[in-house]
Amino acid sequence: MKRILFTYILMGILWAQEKNELIIDVEQSLMATCCWSGTVYDHGNKEMELNIAAMVGDGKTKAEILDYYTEQYGERVLAVPKAEGFNIFAWIAPIFIFGLGITIIFLYMKSSKDNPKPGSSHQDDAIAYSDEIERELKELD
Repeated sequence: MKRILFTYILMGILWAQEKNELIIDVEQSLMATCCWSGTVYDHGNKEMELNIAAMVGDGKTKAEILDYYTEQYGERVLAVPKAEGFNIFAWIAPIFIFGLGITIIFLYMKSSKDNPKPGSSHQDDAIAYSDEIERELKELD
């Protein structure tokens, strides 16, 4: 009898833990509609938190809950945009910009090695300028 009771208690704890993990996952996936500057999990929008907990208690899945909020507020309520259509640009653009930046830096560094700075390329030029400077200094005296 004790084993059966222990098993039910353990199952109840695991089920509650799964529900809490699902609630946290959904809260981290939705933007807080009060200020649109962070997720529900970060800002603590009580109305949405209670609504999400009620939906999880009713047995709804994460996809169903996200669909419900997407129908109400549009895709801007999602913390991470869906990788479909134009939203793919939001995923690809940072990678493209990073690659372009690295390429530009590499080409700049390569071209600066090929084109030495004026005045520092030859020892003879430095001596010629030094002689000219000495001659002009003597003329000033």
